[in-house]
Amino acid sequence: MLRRLHPVQPDSFAFTPDNLAWAEAQMTKYPEGRQASAIIPLLWRAQEQEGWLTRAAIEGVADMLGMARIRALEVASFYFMFQLQPVGSVANIQICGTTSCMICGAEDLVSVCKEKIAEKPHQLSEDGKFSWEEVECLGSCANAPMAQIGKDYYEDLTAKRLGEIIDELAAGKVPVPGPQNGRYASEPLSGLTSLTEYDSGRTQYNASVQLATDIGDTVKRIDGTEVPLLTPWQKADENTETKAKPADEPRPSKGKPADKTGVTEQEAQEQEKARPKPASGGTPQAEAAEAGEKPATLDAARDGGPDDLKLIKGVGPKLEGMLHSMGFYHFDQIAAWTPQEVAWADQNLVGFKGRVSRDNWVDQARHLSEGGETEFSKRAKKDGMYDE
Repeated sequence: MLRRLHPVQPDSFAFTPDNLAWAEAQMTKYPEGRQASAIIPLLWRAQEQEGWLTRAAIEGVADMLGMARIRALEVASFYFMFQLQPVGSVANIQICGTTSCMICGAEDLVSVCKEKIAEKPHQLSEDGKFSWEEVECLGSCANAPMAQIGKDYYEDLTAKRLGEIIDELAAGKVPVPGPQNGRYASEPLSGLTSLTEYDSGRTQYNASVQLATDIGDTVKRIDGTEVPLLTPWQKADENTETKAKPADEPRPSKGKPADKTGVTEQEAQEQEKARPKPASGGTPQAEAAEAGEKPATLDAARDGGPDDLKLIKGVGPKLEGMLHSMGFYHFDQIAAWTPQEVAWADQNLVGFKGRVSRDNWVDQARHLSEGGETEFSKRAKKDGMYDE
């Protein structure tokens, strides 16, 4: 397929100050005279900033790297991940059309895009907010059909849900990425059927979804302020003639070989410094304490002994022990939690942030406290996942 520069181009391009600092830092990864090796990450950052690759951006990156402009154009026109035409100001929706997604309804998703955005791919919607295209496999076959919007995957889509997502984006909202049918990652919708001991310990959302929501860069142009700039590969100041002291040499993190952790002690320290500070300006524990209202607790279980809290979806043996240590032993305790008390529990279950809301413990506990069962508790008893 012939890929050409768009006929209408802006007069100039410039990285934002933070993106420029990021780009210049990437160039230091390579030996002197080999800065052209940074061509792909710099072109990608230019596209993240502007939404598409303009001629001015391609030439500007080439000039930064000291390479012929035609070489940079060759790279930009070769890789289909680079957009050589304007995209929607809010989002460019990439629909996976390869086998798994096609079988599961990708054609219906394309129809939604044609109806709500534009009849043909790469065309802007009338308001200029959206564009769409069909792409090859995005590697999320277990969650088909799916679409990539910005840097994030929206999976397990239906035509109705994609239409809702487009409407939400148009209204200035940012739908949470990831599976859209209620499952956590790519496990069965009904929950884990094996390795159930690992069902605890999750964050509110899975992997990249949690990161995207934490730093707030979902479906947006990247200006470089989203995360701190880290350059762990840089050595001591090259202008000094003294060699780095042994203390400055890279050391394995937490006493483990670097080839296992992939992180040196210095990198770990820098990453810790770069973690976003709580909005309250205090410690994470202080911030958690400020959220919500602590529920009533018991000093010990009632005479009949504690309820089997593991019958609540999302509660494993470790989390049940934590709940006991905090004074929660019975279904009716959890069933009585108010929204403020749920917020407190979500913040104070260390390592399980957001678990109470995500799995709707209150409703589950209410059914169980009234002698009823949930789909999860039925399956848990039937499969012998936990002792009754």
